[in-house]
Amino acid sequence: MSRRFLPPVAALILMIGCAGPARLTQQSQQKLAAGDSWRAWQLAIHALDKQPGNPAARAAATAAGGAIAEDWERRIHALADVDSMQAADQAMAFVEFRANAARYATIPLGSEWPNDERALRNAAARTWYERGSEASASGRPKRAWENFSQAGHYVSGYRDASRRAERAMEQAVTRIAILPLGASGDLAAMGTQGASDWRDDLARHLVPNTRFTRVMGADAIASLMTVAELGSLSRADAVRLGRKAGAQRIVWASIGGLKTTNHVDLFKDSIARRVVSRDADGREIERWMDVPFEVVARVRDVSVGVDYEVISTRDGASNAHQRFDRSTSARVVWTSYQPEGDLNAYSLVSTTMRSASPDRAKQVETRWSAVCGGSTLLQVLEARRASSGEGRYEHSALPRFIAGAAFVFLADLPPTNDLVYAALAHGCGPLLDDLMRLDDVDDVDLGMPVTSVDARQR
Repeated sequence: MSRRFLPPVAALILMIGCAGPARLTQQSQQKLAAGDSWRAWQLAIHALDKQPGNPAARAAATAAGGAIAEDWERRIHALADVDSMQAADQAMAFVEFRANAARYATIPLGSEWPNDERALRNAAARTWYERGSEASASGRPKRAWENFSQAGHYVSGYRDASRRAERAMEQAVTRIAILPLGASGDLAAMGTQGASDWRDDLARHLVPNTRFTRVMGADAIASLMTVAELGSLSRADAVRLGRKAGAQRIVWASIGGLKTTNHVDLFKDSIARRVVSRDADGREIERWMDVPFEVVARVRDVSVGVDYEVISTRDGASNAHQRFDRSTSARVVWTSYQPEGDLNAYSLVSTTMRSASPDRAKQVETRWSAVCGGSTLLQVLEARRASSGEGRYEHSALPRFIAGAAFVFLADLPPTNDLVYAALAHGCGPLLDDLMRLDDVDDVDLGMPVTSVDARQR
């Protein structure tokens, strides 16, 4: 393709990539003369990337950097008269630019700029420090931590911002205890395991996405509970245990309302097997054999209701409360037929039937889909050949159902309780959303009594 047909951006990249340091330096000088200081800078540093010691390229970079700095200083001065905080943000961006540019050139600054920049940064740090002090006094440690941290961003070591940020963080951390899920009857055994799965799921998702929320380990609560309390725990007892364990919030939940349905589908028909033989002259002869074939598909749908409440151990207030359902479906497919030879020689319908009786062929395929879902005949035959034994269900197969396998080649369905576990293992969804929403919210903004961060330290 001719270079004249390249898009403008691609052409520029190609031009920069192919040109030598001298040519790039010349182009940089031309762009700077035309008033395009940023393009001039890019061309100059590309020249220096190719030849770091090139004095002409370094001079071009210094000139372009100086033009950028002059413009940046002018814009920051103008912005400072309108919004000093935004001006300080721009000053920090300017600092970052100079730090990144240092490997190429020393960016020249106006004689008054260091003092002006220092004044802007100090003013911003002072503002954030004052906001932190106000948040601390109003009992908002999360807000205080953020504000004190911002003060240190603008001026490293500003007053005692770092120490006060650490103190605020200590008070801002919210430890969450997940209590065993309340359940009765056949579901009683699910309580502890369900809480463990929720705990793992929350820890996996909250750690990279929240700043203040910490999920406590199982031992923090289990060591305080009696065997009788594992199956049924009152709200008041749950709050008491959470407080004793050092949690600021607990998740008190229960499962129930189990619903299950089962149905069996049968595919019983003849499938086709392609057989190739040779005549006396060695020519291939294709024929289709009808093979009696039977597949049994068993399906079990399970739904369980979940009710949870996020409770403050400080005053027993409810921070969040939801009810939702968790469901899962298991499909197992089984055939006792043992395929012979090449599995690719089997087909639901032969080419002969498809030509002679297309309606009949369509009926067979429709019935297969109704029984076996999206699984193909080849997949079923491959599973049959790979399987051993009588297809009895074993607990080790449960992860495949949890993962949502389209079908599992078994004669038996998983028991209902295993599928309840699979449904709960799909994650705690709404609870995760609630805890993420609450992460940045201070207790006082949830209606709790005000206690200043500094007062809590005394």
